[in-house]
Amino acid sequence: MCGIVGYIGSAPILPILLEGLKRLEYRGYDSAGISVIKGSKLFTTKTPGKIANLERLIAANENGKNGKVEAHIGIAHTRWATHGAPNEVNAHPHHDKSGQISLVHNGIIENYSVLKRQLQEAGVVFKSDTDTEVLAQ
Repeated sequence: MCGIVGYIGSAPILPILLEGLKRLEYRGYDSAGISVIKGSKLFTTKTPGKIANLERLIAANENGKNGKVEAHIGIAHTRWATHGAPNEVNAHPHHDKSGQISLVHNGIIENYSVLKRQLQEAGVVFKSDTDTEVLAQ
């Protein structure tokens, strides 16, 4: 079952979002991800498998050439696949084509295939097999 955690505040965000996701682990999931806003940029990390995998990726990114991401607004998600394989591309959060919107979603969008086809006809290119990306686009 999917789970969503969000935070806006003055405390460092990553520990709060990760702890929130850990509290949702008992519900079952196949992938996890986090998006945070720093300034006007979105930083997203997502992975199939356990939250421990996500923690390792975030730690590697924080110590990388971009420096530590210190943000105070973000969302996190655990996903149980209903559309698309449990992989990094299909894990939430999903972005719009501009990279300015990051979205998580629980549930099923029953008419997503009709909406996706209309968007594709308008030139939108999708990266995932999920119904959630249709909302972001």
